[in-house]
Amino acid sequence: MDILKKLQQEFNIKDFQAENTVKLIDEGNTIPFIARYRKELTGSLDDQIIRAISDRLTYLRGLDEKRNQIIKTIEEQGNMTPEILSKIENAETVTELDDIYRPFRPKRRTRATIAKEKGLDGLADIIYGQRLLMSVEDHAKMFIDLEKQVETVEDAINGAKDIIAEKISDDADIRKMLRDETFKTGVIVSKASDMEKQSVYEMYYDYKEPVKSIAGHRILALNRGEKEDFLSVSVSVDAENLVSKIAKNIIIKNSQTEEILKETIEDSFKRLIFPSIEREIRNELTEKAEEKAMKVFNENLKQLLLQPPIKDKVVLALDPGYKAGCKIAIIDQTGKTLDTTVIYFTINPKKTEIEKEELKQLIDKYNVDIIAVGNGTASRESEIFVADLIKEIDKEIYYIIVNEAGASVYSASKLGAEEFPDMDVALRSAVSIGRRLQDPLAELVKIDPKSIGVGQYQHDMNQKKLSEELSGVVEDCVNSVGVDLNTASPSLLSYVSGISSAVSKNILKYREENGKFKTRKELLKVPKLGPKAFEQCAGFLRIPESDMVLDNTGVHPESYKATEELLNILGYTLDDVKNKNIKGIGENITNKTEIAEKLGIGVPTLNDIIKELEKPGRDPREEMPAPVLRSDVLEMSDLKEGMILKGTVRNVIDFGAFVDIGVHQDGLVHISELSDGYVKHPLDAVSVGDIVTVKVLGVDLKKKRVSLTMRGIK
Repeated sequence: MDILKKLQQEFNIKDFQAENTVKLIDEGNTIPFIARYRKELTGSLDDQIIRAISDRLTYLRGLDEKRNQIIKTIEEQGNMTPEILSKIENAETVTELDDIYRPFRPKRRTRATIAKEKGLDGLADIIYGQRLLMSVEDHAKMFIDLEKQVETVEDAINGAKDIIAEKISDDADIRKMLRDETFKTGVIVSKASDMEKQSVYEMYYDYKEPVKSIAGHRILALNRGEKEDFLSVSVSVDAENLVSKIAKNIIIKNSQTEEILKETIEDSFKRLIFPSIEREIRNELTEKAEEKAMKVFNENLKQLLLQPPIKDKVVLALDPGYKAGCKIAIIDQTGKTLDTTVIYFTINPKKTEIEKEELKQLIDKYNVDIIAVGNGTASRESEIFVADLIKEIDKEIYYIIVNEAGASVYSASKLGAEEFPDMDVALRSAVSIGRRLQDPLAELVKIDPKSIGVGQYQHDMNQKKLSEELSGVVEDCVNSVGVDLNTASPSLLSYVSGISSAVSKNILKYREENGKFKTRKELLKVPKLGPKAFEQCAGFLRIPESDMVLDNTGVHPESYKATEELLNILGYTLDDVKNKNIKGIGENITNKTEIAEKLGIGVPTLNDIIKELEKPGRDPREEMPAPVLRSDVLEMSDLKEGMILKGTVRNVIDFGAFVDIGVHQDGLVHISELSDGYVKHPLDAVSVGDIVTVKVLGVDLKKKRVSLTMRGIK
């Protein structure tokens, strides 16, 4: 297989893009580095496409490796023919290769292998060939062998039928035809294991949907219901029709063995082929569903990580609770913990006024700007408490509900213990809630992405693949924003291009022993951070304290010389960059190709340099919508049909989006209500973190459900 040509066709890219991208990957360059600093070679492919190419490259190489192994095995068996070789060479999926290899794969002891041991394969060939010189019975008599326990004509014919049944089951063309037909005409059927048993799967207690159109989230729901023993799930087909299709490919009309072959084909279909095809179909549906769910999870995670930080604010973080009380942490503008305490108004209302006074003193002492309230257990009571508290304070102060998913995981983790060895586990989660408001990216990288709570059915997926996918998203987000080398935690640094977990700890150790980094070049003094790692990471690390202003930009050190020459051509200096005196130069340059050639760089790199010079130290997250700050609270009972509210998208799933409208229970905007026009997938209309205007469609106080719409709102 010509892998480069295949990649070119599948991704609709040019020869040089496929060739250079594969070469850069093979040389050990990271995806973020290739996407950001090798645009001339890749034709400016973005990180998502390059990551997809990398994944596909791995699959195709694995396919080729399997192909070569199969060819070698069949040749060693002496069974290779030009026809088989051609089929193997043209196979494009692992399933196709498995089908071709099936007849040659070493088998466990089956009815067919037992029949072959009895010497009945010759009779099987005669029956299957359908050109008999005498009756089937007369042929069968010739294979009777008491020593081999073939005692009757019936024994011989039954053994031959077993051999033929397996032969039909192993036929790659037949399997492909049946698989295609099942995808076209099959129906997924689910039944309740116990109709009387209540569960969240009740809509699937007697459910049918065509295989070709069933949505991925329903496949995952059915799988979970089956796993939890609430459902039995199967694939239903018109077996008679499929058996007839197999027969047309095998039986010669009016042959002496027609009836025997019909019986054998039916047995092969029911006993061998269809159970296997059904497993394959369900596995494929699950893989596709997981792949789609991962894409939704990836996009949600990306939007969550890229939420704008709330900078230069002192935060009072409140982690709600009942028995253990509400944990409080005061965090300064740099993320440093100034004070902690625990209050118990949720279980002892009599202490509410006393505890309000305690918080007022903390707010006044540390000049708190904003209160972050976790959205977990007891958050409703906490929100009401905070809203009342704000009314009694003589300064402008707001609160915000923060998604605390994963905070408890972090607080009990090894990382949490290393960061706050002397702090109670419960208080660490309050710190995490406050910090994720100040800088979502820097804090959320400390938590396993699967625990952040913005996906669907993530615990039912291939965990290894999911972890790899999500790590890639985090890596792309971290590198797209850039990292302050002198303040970043080891967790954050470990996601920077070219920096391993071990090297990130070495950077921290170097920083502790030598003070803040003064230049990017100083990184080369860090143990185990060699020239290759430096090349990969340098452009993504920022040093605001550096005398070289470019050290605080996304300009790579390899382009410093070209950047200074560009400034000289345009009549500027590095001091102008430092003082932010450069604006709109990109619009005034009309001869970019000529200038790029003169500087020895490409136009894409020139454009990136210009962007960095105009906004040195820029944070791309600042372009995202700011979170909704609140000063009062709504009850679900306050909601009325038709009410229009502002809200924040908390999660996007296949069938809609959940929006926080400030009533503790997120409201659902069904996919059909996301827009006045047609929406193919919710992600086409909204993303996690979007600030949206919604209208209340309905409120179910008993079930605590809120239905919202974004249609017809002007």
